[in-house]
Amino acid sequence: MSKLIPFFKKFALAALVLAIGLTALPAASASAASLQDQTTPTGNQPANYARLERVWARAQNAYQHQGDRLAKADEFLTRAQSLIDKANQKGWDTSAIQAALNAFGAVIPAAQAAHDPGAAIIASHNGFDAAGKVTDRAAAIGTVKALGQVLKGTHAAMNGTGQALRAAVRAFREAH
Repeated sequence: MSKLIPFFKKFALAALVLAIGLTALPAASASAASLQDQTTPTGNQPANYARLERVWARAQNAYQHQGDRLAKADEFLTRAQSLIDKANQKGWDTSAIQAALNAFGAVIPAAQAAHDPGAAIIASHNGFDAAGKVTDRAAAIGTVKALGQVLKGTHAAMNGTGQALRAAVRAFREAH
């Protein structure tokens, strides 16, 4: 029995070395296309299409979020103004918040105007079918870029007023 243990140890070690060596070898062979073969490789297209479809879905979600926030802007402005009025009744200085809120309210129409063209882009969904699957890669890329420009344009139209309002509220809270 004592002679079998070293044998099994050596056998296990040899099997392990063989297994590691075999994993380094390729499992399938590859061959190059001839110079006359003009077909394009299709191996990367599904992955590229899937990535493009994910980007399109994220852009649509971002557009929807942005639209929801713009739709709720009037309600937000009303609530914020009532809170500022309550703080004024207590005798607190709200001039910084009021200025930031006024600047925020002033850019909402421009942001909405920058946001509106995105609805037509989503409705036409050039390069995508109704389910969001790529039908024409070049057109799909153009559509995603166009919607991205709408999102960036809306963000630029806000001109940082949301962050300024948030900073003014934070400073007010720290002071009171």
